[in-house]
Amino acid sequence: MKYTKLGNSDLEVSRICLGCMGFGNAATGQHSWTVDEDTTREIIKHALDSGINFFDTAIAYQNGTSEEYLGRALKDFAKRENVVVATKFLPRSQQEIADGVTGQEHIEKQLDLSLQHLGMDYVDLYIYHMWDYQTPLYDILDGMNRMVKAGKVRYIGIANCYAYQLAKANALAAKEGFAPFVSVQNHYNLLFREEEREMAKLCAEDNIAMTPYSALASGRLSRKPGETSKRLAEDSYAKLKYDGTAEADEKVILRVAELADKYGVTMTEISLAWLLTRVTAPVAGATKLHHIDGAVKATELTLADEDIAYLEELYIPHKLVGVMAQNTRGGNKKEQVWMKNAPKGMQ
Repeated sequence: MKYTKLGNSDLEVSRICLGCMGFGNAATGQHSWTVDEDTTREIIKHALDSGINFFDTAIAYQNGTSEEYLGRALKDFAKRENVVVATKFLPRSQQEIADGVTGQEHIEKQLDLSLQHLGMDYVDLYIYHMWDYQTPLYDILDGMNRMVKAGKVRYIGIANCYAYQLAKANALAAKEGFAPFVSVQNHYNLLFREEEREMAKLCAEDNIAMTPYSALASGRLSRKPGETSKRLAEDSYAKLKYDGTAEADEKVILRVAELADKYGVTMTEISLAWLLTRVTAPVAGATKLHHIDGAVKATELTLADEDIAYLEELYIPHKLVGVMAQNTRGGNKKEQVWMKNAPKGMQ
């Protein structure tokens, strides 16, 4: 495994971040394809043994059970100071807004619940999960900064935002003396490269780490067209993101398969090796042990320049979908669904 600094922070992270969205109680959460705690523990242990020290979860994942599973496994298998743990908080709910709960109060409440789930005193990276159009940006930054000062958070990150929003936020943080965002977690992979238009340039200039999610396009970049899996069959959110461009994307996927044969590796390795030339640490999910192996091997694979160009050649512009497309000043449907199903104490 290779390691690097996470943007303008002192955090030393593995080039692969284990995404924990696939962990949690499927009976009470939003997704039917997640794995139980015993399987989660096996995967996390294997990840640690393979050199992965960077783990990403969220209070929204499976009603907080992803955080719980991760926290218990890390307590048993690792020293706290040897791992980098990231989690995320949701925007204020409509009920909180009606009750007059401030952004600062909301952040502290969400963080305390996450820490309770994780069984930890602090998180290394606390991520603003999606832009809250109903809460002043000052309140968000002030609230996160307070948690840094309290020792509950080491650094802060942001997800599902536009480049102008990140630039605006860090400019305000600099003006007010608040902690800046050191990382951004947006949708980015070989099938969806819209981040290259503005976000990638901003991050390169300001040394902000890119830790994109959906690194394998919910499994589409790890198998040939026509091959399926439980997640491909049942993940409605992934279908929303990718079904509309399936015909164009298939051409790229076939090139990934072609190069996998050429290099004698898996499609996962090709897809992640390409992404690793662009970002700090992609968030790669795993619901089986071999998913870890493919991600780790990708860090050792160097693609030829002509092969990188070959993978990129057929890309066509893609519309924003999912959370980003739903971002409006009235909130977004994804956030409303998460909050409706949130565990007690989160609403």
